[in-house]
Amino acid sequence: MVPILSPLSVWQLVLSVYLGVAVVDSGDVRAEAAPRAAVQGVALPVERESASDDRSADIVLVDARIHTSDRERPRAEALAIRGDRIVFVGSEAEAQEWRGPQTQVWSAQGRLVTPGFIEGHGHFLGLGESLQMLDLADARSWDDVVAQVHEAVKQAEPGEWIVGRGWHQEKWDAAPEGHVDGYPRHDALSAISPQNPVLLTHASGHASFANDYAMQLAQVTADTPPPPGGEILLVTDSVTGAVRPSGVFRETASALVQRVYQQAQRRRTEASKRQQWLDAIRRANEACLANGITSFQDAGSSIATIDALAELADERALPVRLWVMARDSNEQLDRHLARVRREPEQSPYLTVRAIKRAIDGALGPHGAWLLSPYEDLSTSIGLNTDSPTSIEETARLALREKYQLCVHAIGDRANREVLDLYQRVWAEAFGDRPREQADWQAWGRTLRWRIEHAQHLSPADIPRFAELGVIPAMQGIHCPSDAVYVLQRLGYRRAAEGAYMWRSLIDSGVVIVNGTDAPVERIDPIASFYASVTRRLPGGPEFFPEQAMTREEALLSYTLWAAVGAHEEHVKGSLSVGKLADLAVWSQDFMEGPLDQVPGAKAAATVVGGRIAYEAAGFKLIQE
Repeated sequence: MVPILSPLSVWQLVLSVYLGVAVVDSGDVRAEAAPRAAVQGVALPVERESASDDRSADIVLVDARIHTSDRERPRAEALAIRGDRIVFVGSEAEAQEWRGPQTQVWSAQGRLVTPGFIEGHGHFLGLGESLQMLDLADARSWDDVVAQVHEAVKQAEPGEWIVGRGWHQEKWDAAPEGHVDGYPRHDALSAISPQNPVLLTHASGHASFANDYAMQLAQVTADTPPPPGGEILLVTDSVTGAVRPSGVFRETASALVQRVYQQAQRRRTEASKRQQWLDAIRRANEACLANGITSFQDAGSSIATIDALAELADERALPVRLWVMARDSNEQLDRHLARVRREPEQSPYLTVRAIKRAIDGALGPHGAWLLSPYEDLSTSIGLNTDSPTSIEETARLALREKYQLCVHAIGDRANREVLDLYQRVWAEAFGDRPREQADWQAWGRTLRWRIEHAQHLSPADIPRFAELGVIPAMQGIHCPSDAVYVLQRLGYRRAAEGAYMWRSLIDSGVVIVNGTDAPVERIDPIASFYASVTRRLPGGPEFFPEQAMTREEALLSYTLWAAVGAHEEHVKGSLSVGKLADLAVWSQDFMEGPLDQVPGAKAAATVVGGRIAYEAAGFKLIQE
């Protein structure tokens, strides 16, 4: 009998021929069956091997409480590994059949085992670099920031740059004296660093603070015009009435000072620059593995950086699997996309088949692009950082080269613009072919284009993600981290209807890719998992908890759904036969028990491709 194809299936078949990619229907993921339906829709069936093949495994893992993220066998006690792949998942009794004379037996010692976590949106090199500079995330005041810089100045040579990251004015105990829009003035910082340029990046990465010396080097004055999509915050001297830069640079204006810093870095020897770069990569890898992360979706690296990472991948010097979004000029993308493309089958530690753009900034520094003005800054609707016209050109390149497109959009205006842009470009690409709802969904589910962050949505746009098959990559930890100022920026109604709408999006039929946006937040998936299921702020209150995920959904968002968001669910995202043996063993079971104990969970061991890449102090997987 010839199967009858639904209209959706017909268009998926057409698209698979047009795009040259496998088409998988991501299925219905409404709330009551989200984990089951999502896995059912995307997990490709794999024949399970049998011990009757008379081939023993290299490794058998026993005494485990395994959450597989695989609907066919969601729970297990043991698994077996041959080479870098899983060959068995099931009971401990069945696992005995896979033991041979050379089989190594690992014990999870009764602990929780999950697929290796996938950081669904972060900045890999930025994470490593953040570990090489001042960490300002724990500062409780502007005075704390100044004190940290002062200590660094004492150790620095005259002229040496002092750099740091992580400050956030909304998280200080009190606004600094003489603040402008909550931001400090540079005076106190400049006073303790007269011979050293200082550049401090905001926690969001969407603003910077510079001292007077750095601004002099950048030749920034009150008359300096900000670049499109940026703002130089000015202050008026209360005594003289003179207008001068405050030291704060929002969004693209940060490049005015960053450019001078980069010029100074380029004057160093090639050996010194290479060593610092390798050290950043090492630190990022170590941080990921210590947190149970086996794959990292990097949200934007230049073509030059991708080439350098490719060298490391070819040398087998990348212990964490990277999935990199190319972020460069359209001219560079046009010239190099075909050359730098890498698929997981040929390059299991470096995949390159996505592009990153950004249409707005971040909410904290009033850079998110909104449909109506900020509640606490009525003169502003935020900033459009990259023109839609330029992003449309990128979208056409993505279609031509069969790349995913991932656009940063935080404000409700930004998200609407991106959804409209996607639909407009698809209509242009597929000409006068039928455009029923099923067609749009088929295109979207095949392309799997993403919106990175999707933090603040108009209620009218929430169902459009499912209707268009667009994947929201949302970072759970941003909700409690940002909630302290979201109500100030948006007001109660807009926050209630559109801020971090995980439940509404999942119920509408989409999968969510989770992450931390490291180094914007700590590279701690458990903190993001906990935020996803509680939406609990420091101190106890919950931020519109009706939008929380279940624990199963939160786990899927860090495993299988994240793999779906990268076209990689056929090789990772669940502990299933035939997939890569990437897994994490945890110090405690965050899938069961009281929620308030979840934040205490840590990675006890991290396994990548069947090899132990990390073990916590005092824990050993291998049993002698």
